[in-house]
Amino acid sequence: MNLYRAFATVGGFTMMSRLFGFIRDILIAAVIGTGFVADAFFVAFRFPNLFRRLFGEGAFNSAFVPLFAKRLEGEGQASARQFAEEALACLTFVLILFSALAMIAMPWLMLLLAPGFVTDPEKYDLAVLLTRIAFPYLLCMSLAALLSGVLNSMGRFLAAAAAPILLNITMISAILIAMWLGWRLQPGAGVLLSIGVTIAGILQLGMLWIAVRRAGMPLRFRWPQYTEGMKRLVSLGIPGVISGGITQINIAIGTIIASLQAGAVSYLYYADRLYQLPLSIIGVAVGVVLLPDLSRKLRAGDTAAVHDSQNRSLEFAMLFTIPASVALVIAAEPIIRVLFERGAFSASDTSATAAALAAFSFGLPSFVLIKVFQPAFFAREDTRTPMWFAAINLTVNAIGSLALFFLFQHLGWMPHIGIAIATTLAGWINAGLLIVTLKRSGDYRADRRLVRNLWLILLASGVMGASLAVVLLWLAPFLAPERDVLVQASALAGLVALGLALYAIMIVATGVLRIEQIRRFVRRSA
Repeated sequence: MNLYRAFATVGGFTMMSRLFGFIRDILIAAVIGTGFVADAFFVAFRFPNLFRRLFGEGAFNSAFVPLFAKRLEGEGQASARQFAEEALACLTFVLILFSALAMIAMPWLMLLLAPGFVTDPEKYDLAVLLTRIAFPYLLCMSLAALLSGVLNSMGRFLAAAAAPILLNITMISAILIAMWLGWRLQPGAGVLLSIGVTIAGILQLGMLWIAVRRAGMPLRFRWPQYTEGMKRLVSLGIPGVISGGITQINIAIGTIIASLQAGAVSYLYYADRLYQLPLSIIGVAVGVVLLPDLSRKLRAGDTAAVHDSQNRSLEFAMLFTIPASVALVIAAEPIIRVLFERGAFSASDTSATAAALAAFSFGLPSFVLIKVFQPAFFAREDTRTPMWFAAINLTVNAIGSLALFFLFQHLGWMPHIGIAIATTLAGWINAGLLIVTLKRSGDYRADRRLVRNLWLILLASGVMGASLAVVLLWLAPFLAPERDVLVQASALAGLVALGLALYAIMIVATGVLRIEQIRRFVRRSA
C-alpha cells in the first residue's frame, strides 16, 4: 500500500473515531461534568488504558512488529504465525494473572494512582469500584494490540484503525442510558460507563480476531512457552514498554498530582481529549504505518528508501500538526466552551480546561515528532536508546509537574496548568534527543525538500494564526457564553473554516503542495 494512502486510511478512521469520541465527551461533560463522579470515572478509565498501552501498544509496536515482519519476510507465513501464537499465549497468561492481582489489590493501587482521593472517601470508593469494572478492558485491548500488529505488518490497516470506533459507540450508548434514567451527577452513570468500557474491549477484540482470520493468518491459543523468540521479544519489549508508552506514563503522573486539586483530573482529561485529536490522527497514523514500512526497507537494505520514508513522514506530520497547534493555542477557550459548556460543565470549568489545552498544544509538534522518529530505532530492533530518552522525559515531567504544581498553587494560579507545561517541556526534550541521536549515527538526514517545506509550513501557520487572532476579536460577541449554543457553534465553525481556507491557500501559494499533487493523492486514496 502506498505510504500516504496508508496514512490516509489510518488517519481517516482515527478521525472518525475521534469525532465519535467528541460526541461521547460532550455527553459525559453534560451528565457528570467535573465533579467527584467524573474524577472517579476518568481515573478508572485511565488506569486500564495506561497498562493497555504499556503491555500492548507500547511493547508490541516497538518489539513485536519488527520481529514478526522479519519472520514474515525471511521465513514465510508459517514461521510468522508460530511466533504470533507464542506471543499471544504468553501475553494472555501474563495479563490474566496481572489483571486478577490488580483487581484484588485495587484499594491499595488507588493510593498510588490518585492519592488526593483519600480525603474524599466517597470519591475514593467509587474510583476503586469503577476501575475494577473497567479493568478487563486491559486484557481485551492488549490482545487486540497484538492482532493489530499482525495486520499492520501484512499491510492491512483498515480493521485495526476502525476498531476504536466501537469503544466510542458503546460508551455513547451507556451515557445515553444514564441520561434516560436521569442519573445526572450520579454514581450510577459512572458504573454504566465503566461497564461500557469492558463491553467495548470485548467487541474490539472480536472484530480484530475475525479480521486476522480473513487476512489468512488464523491464530490459535497455545500453552505458553518461553522460547528463544519470546526471550528476544521480552528483551526488546521491556524497554519498549517505557519508550513506547511514555506519553501514557506522563499522563498517569499528571493524574496522580492532579488528584490533589479538586476537578483537576477532569480539566486535564478534557484538554487531553482535544490535543490528542491531531496527535492521534497524524502522530499515531504515521507511527503505525512507518514502523512496518521501515522494517521491510531495512531488511531489503534500501537505505535511500528508508531516508525518503522518514522525510516524507515528517513532512506529512508537520503539514497538519503545526497549524493545529497554533489554532488550538489561539482558540482554546471558544473551542472548550462550544464543545463542553452545558449541563454540569460550568464557565469556570471552561476557563480551567482551556488554559490546560493551550499549554498542552505548545507541545503537540514534539509529541508527533516522537511518533515519527521512534520507529527508526524500533525498526532496527533498538528499544534501549528510546528507553533512556523516555526515562529522561519521565524525570523532567515528574519533577517539573510537582514543582510547577506547587509553585502555581503558591502564586494563586491554577495549579494543574503547571502539569501541562511540564508535559510539554518533557516532550520537546525527548523529541530533540531522538533527532540528534539519529543524525549523529547517520540514520537520518533531512533532504532539501523537507527543509524548504518546513519553513514554508511555519510561515503559513503563522499567517493563519495571526488572522485567527484578529477574527476572534470580531467574533467575540457571537462566542460569548450568554449567546445561544447554535450561534456559538456557527461562529466557531466559521472560524475553523476560515483558518483551513487561509492555510490551504498559503500552502498552495508557497508551493508546499501543488493542486495536481492533491488531486493525485485523492485519487490514490479513493
